[in-house]
Amino acid sequence: MSQDDMRRVPTATPCVGSVCRAGAAEDRPRRVAARGSRLCPVCRDRLAGDLRRLPELYEECGLRLSGADQPRERTSGGPLPGMPFNTAASEARSEILGVLRSWAGVAVDARQPGTVRDTVPVLAAFLLRHVDWLAAHPAAAEVCEEVSRLVRRTRRVIDPEPLSRVAIGACVETACSGELTAMVRPQQAHRPAEIVCSADTAHQWLGHDWLQLSRRLAQDETRWLSAAAITRMWGIAPGSVYRHASERNWRRRSRSGRTYYHDGDVQKTLDRPTRSA
Repeated sequence: MSQDDMRRVPTATPCVGSVCRAGAAEDRPRRVAARGSRLCPVCRDRLAGDLRRLPELYEECGLRLSGADQPRERTSGGPLPGMPFNTAASEARSEILGVLRSWAGVAVDARQPGTVRDTVPVLAAFLLRHVDWLAAHPAAAEVCEEVSRLVRRTRRVIDPEPLSRVAIGACVETACSGELTAMVRPQQAHRPAEIVCSADTAHQWLGHDWLQLSRRLAQDETRWLSAAAITRMWGIAPGSVYRHASERNWRRRSRSGRTYYHDGDVQKTLDRPTRSA
């Protein structure tokens, strides 16, 4: 697509990116696309972040080809008993290479005569250099959705345990347009939630850091936490929450029959280096 084509992209149009499309499915309004683009800055950065992740995910799947790193539980698509090969990991690697190769071919045809070396790191880096061109392409929605779906599928191969995702809000790091999401593993209560940024993999925190993050987001000095939230954020047993609340005299508040605890008291107890569950 030429520069003239890019200038003809309508202004003040709804974003077609994966983050906004997911939000629209939950009745949240889409953001407005950036000037000369079909994506808002958040979705553009999500696309760039996903492209950065694909080489790492490709390598992670490579480590699982023998099946040695598979979890003990039987998972759909994983190696069957007695089979020393992880079919799901192999298919994920093939799909990553195929998707990157396909979109790189589109960019090469329009932007750069010649060829690009046919390896995942090189293809991903090439597409990253042309991410703004992709964001303005008529197929921007398709590339966002395909790359995002590929990242999700590959993550399930690497870590097949289901995750609950809770949207938090805009990233708190300076000049970052990413969105923060809390990733909770319901079947592993001992593992704290992880908070990740859609645009930059370096922006990540454990669940109990959410209190500091929330203050940076909302400038709110006090938050009230349920026992269930404390369990997920610190990765401790529910019984330990009630024990600490009683022993440390946490301030509490009742709403609709449920008890919530003062975040300052919770942090003072559970963020101590010598805390015990």
